[in-house]
Amino acid sequence: MPLSNNVIGCINIIPILLSVPVIGAGIWLTTGTVNSCVLLLQWPVTILGILILLVGLAGFIGGFWRITWLLIVYLIAMLALIVLLGVLVGFIYMVTLRGSGRTQPSRAYLEYSLEDFSGFLRRRVQRSYKWEMIRICLSTTSICSELNQRFTLAQDFFNAYLSPIQSGCCKPPTKCGYTFVNATYWISPIALYVDMDCLQWSNDQNTLCYSCDSCKASLLANLKVDWLKANILLLVALIGLIIIYIIGCCALPNAKTYDIFRKYKQGYT
Repeated sequence: MPLSNNVIGCINIIPILLSVPVIGAGIWLTTGTVNSCVLLLQWPVTILGILILLVGLAGFIGGFWRITWLLIVYLIAMLALIVLLGVLVGFIYMVTLRGSGRTQPSRAYLEYSLEDFSGFLRRRVQRSYKWEMIRICLSTTSICSELNQRFTLAQDFFNAYLSPIQSGCCKPPTKCGYTFVNATYWISPIALYVDMDCLQWSNDQNTLCYSCDSCKASLLANLKVDWLKANILLLVALIGLIIIYIIGCCALPNAKTYDIFRKYKQGYT
């Protein structure tokens, strides 16, 4: 019986290990040029990972040393965390289900529209006071200025595969008909296409198209890619936790049986 409990105790260390990818996903979402300007999912994921770590530690101690009450706490708390993690995984999948780039004639890069994304994501960038902070943050990065170092010819630029944020924020939309001078400097056409994004474009390097809807949409496209990558780690952790939780349920009656056996033996002696 002690061997069985020791094995279960060792198995219950796996939730501690499974908390690492969850915490890692949260930390990774805070890095990068775009993610550092938008704090939406980072802290909930990181905090959830830390809670899984602490509860997993309780499960390891309870299983290894056969502490019945600690195992009960572990099973209740871990069930709640598994439900929360499952809800989070499903939520990320649902809000990132929509939203893909649109091809443009004679262009290798894609362009993006806010209408293609979920309502939840759109609301995160359509509120003016929130977008103003994001816009200022984006304007201080090198995501646009580095394009001038990479491309000097129009055809090279048009054949390039730009990141979503570069496609939406660093140049005017293709439909506006601007003429390429360099990656972030364009000549306005005589007959300007009637669209707010076309009017919002500026050759001022601190303005560019940071106030355009195309920039907001491209930011969401960047977030979608990163959130889906993080969601894979969260899904793996979720599946692992469910399996270990089922095994952990076996430790509770095992621990109770051991307590009864130990008390009986003490009373017998």
